[in-house]
Amino acid sequence: MKIPEAAVERLFFLAALFCASLALFILVFMLVLGRPLLTGDFLPRLLTEPWLPDRGLYGILPMLVGTVSIALLALLLALPMSLGCAVLISVIRPPRFGPLLERVVEFLTGMPTVVIGFVGVFLLVPLLRENLDAGSGRCILAAAIGLAGLIAPTLILFFSDAFARVPAGWRQAAAALGCSRSQIFFRIILPHSLRGLASGVVLALGRAVGDTLIALMLAGNAVAVPHSVLSPARTLTAHIAMLFAADFESLEFKIIFACGLLLYLVSLLLTLLIRGLERRGRCRI
Repeated sequence: MKIPEAAVERLFFLAALFCASLALFILVFMLVLGRPLLTGDFLPRLLTEPWLPDRGLYGILPMLVGTVSIALLALLLALPMSLGCAVLISVIRPPRFGPLLERVVEFLTGMPTVVIGFVGVFLLVPLLRENLDAGSGRCILAAAIGLAGLIAPTLILFFSDAFARVPAGWRQAAAALGCSRSQIFFRIILPHSLRGLASGVVLALGRAVGDTLIALMLAGNAVAVPHSVLSPARTLTAHIAMLFAADFESLEFKIIFACGLLLYLVSLLLTLLIRGLERRGRCRI
C-alpha cells in the first residue's frame, strides 16, 4: 500500500515539532526550578565563589574551570589524530586498510563510556601517577585523554564524510593540472570541507562538555580550581551526579538546576555559533 506523500510530510513535521517542544520544555523546566538561584545577588556569587557548603559558599567556579579545561584539552588532543585518520580513510584510502579502518572507527563510536573509563582507571591513571608525579593519577590530563578517545571516532566520521562530499571531478581536474596530493588536499578538499569539519568539532566539543562518567572516574573530583593539567578537578556533569544524593530541599541539591541550565546554554551557544559561521560564509555549504 502506497502511503500518501502529504501524510509522510505531516508525520515528519509532527516529529520535528515534538523534538523542538521537548527541548523547550526542558529549558522552561530548568528555568522554573533554577529561577530562585538566578535572581538577586546570588548569580554573581554562584559563578565566582568556591564550593564550600559548610561555610555557606555554593559557587560553581571550580566546576566551570574544570569543565572548560578538560573539554578543550580533549578536543586539542583528538583533533590531529582524527584529522589524520580521516585523511587516510577518505583521501589517501589504501585499498584494503582504508575500508577496514573505517569499520573500526564506526565500531568505536558505539563504545560504552564506562569501558573507556575502566581502561583509564587501570592503565592510564597508574601510568600518569608513576611517570609524571601526578598525585593519585586522576587529573585533568587523564580525563582529557579519556574524552579524546571518546570523541575521536565521531570527529573522524564527520571529517571523512566532509572530505568524501567534495566532488571527485574537482580532484581529477586538479590532478590533471599537475597538482600534488598535498596541493589537492590543502587547496581543493580542505577549503570545501570546512562546514563538515566545523560541525564535527562543535558536536565533539558538546559531547566532551556533556559527558559524565569519564570525568567522574578519571578527573579526581576535587572541588578546587585546578592550576595545571596534572591537578584533579570536577566537571559540571560530575557535580550534578555527585549532588543527586543530597537532600531534595537543600540548597546543594537546587544547585543542580543551575548547573543543568548552564550546560543547556553552552550547547545552545555552540549551535548558534556554527549557524552564525555558516551564514557569514566562513563555512562553505
